[in-house]
Amino acid sequence: MRKITIPIAAAALMFAAGASAQEQPTQPPASTPAAPEAPSAAPSIQSVTVVDVTELPESTQRQVDQVVAQGGETELQNLRSSVDSSPQAKSALEAKGLTSAHVIAASMSQDGALTLVTKKPS
Repeated sequence: MRKITIPIAAAALMFAAGASAQEQPTQPPASTPAAPEAPSAAPSIQSVTVVDVTELPESTQRQVDQVVAQGGETELQNLRSSVDSSPQAKSALEAKGLTSAHVIAASMSQDGALTLVTKKPS
């Protein structure tokens, strides 16, 4: 199973990337030195998978716990707000009887597959 170690902040930003993307000029000004290409914008969501953290291998569970602990409550709230603003993500959670309050981490692949890691309250 692939690792789910994307920082929570990056996950929150990927939802907003489409709205804030700007069109790049086709030709740079002549006085500007050559710059490396900017990274491509986050892919659009093609599919959403919701997985409970307990379904992950133990090593992956520890990685998710570390990312959550490092991120803090503010980043977790930003992630949950981003999930709420995505109709596909919100719908996938609702289909499992969950809400964004259950989301603790997210991972997005280059092909647009979004994985939401959830944790039910104990």
